[in-house]
Amino acid sequence: MLDTKCIYNGHLISLYEPAISFTNRAFRYGDSIFETIRLFNGKIMFLGDHIQRIKLAMTALRMNVPAEFNTTNIEHLINTLIQENEVKTDARIRLTVFRNEGGFYTPDTNDISFLIEIEAIEAIGYNLNQRGLWVDLYAEIKKPISKISSIKTGSALLYVMAGIAKTSMKLDDCLLVNDNGHIIESISSNIFVIKNGSLYTSPIADGCVSGIMRKQILALAGLNRILTFEKNLTVHTLTDADEVFLTNAIKGVQWVGQFKNKFYTNKMSVFFTEKLNELAK
Repeated sequence: MLDTKCIYNGHLISLYEPAISFTNRAFRYGDSIFETIRLFNGKIMFLGDHIQRIKLAMTALRMNVPAEFNTTNIEHLINTLIQENEVKTDARIRLTVFRNEGGFYTPDTNDISFLIEIEAIEAIGYNLNQRGLWVDLYAEIKKPISKISSIKTGSALLYVMAGIAKTSMKLDDCLLVNDNGHIIESISSNIFVIKNGSLYTSPIADGCVSGIMRKQILALAGLNRILTFEKNLTVHTLTDADEVFLTNAIKGVQWVGQFKNKFYTNKMSVFFTEKLNELAK
């Protein structure tokens, strides 16, 4: 049986080796951030964007950013992990950064440690779901708008609770709302709405995560002369739309088939999935 490896602070260790203590701040306070990165047929997708985003998040959270924490070095470590774990084609890579232990709410240090994990996935390339997702609102807990709203932190109880609600309602996903009642994202994805050929998505200022795949879709839309607008999304926006799809770094595009009593087509979802697959060639 292959001993799965991970990388902790640049060192290759067994995934089952006890390297993190119970005093770890990610465990105690959620004092951590992370990136989920897609390996596509052996190619690490959009790594520069992921590293730029996590470094901006580290700065916002006043974590010290080591000089060696850069795209070149992280890419080398990921490739080492790919070889050690004998990953052949596609995988999910998780890069977690956490403040070093010490202190209570107030940390003793702003120095960081990091962990890289990899898990092979069966999907080859970005595959559009054959059946449209059934989604609805999760509004029991609203997401506050702040300077850390757009950051992927280890403090993820809102998403956990939304996931539990999704399961209890037998949905494929839940849409989250902010303090103003605007629809901003789903449990693990950004949201896009199509109306009359134009593309709409929630602005970062509304509190959604600043998604890497969101960035790629907006760039592809610009290259293909598709009008894009960042605007507040409401229930009316979605029920008046022609199409709705969700995006994240691992799955690419996932089309929504139904929201409340509204059903959608997937023409634009097919288009963007094809364009994403072309980027990986």
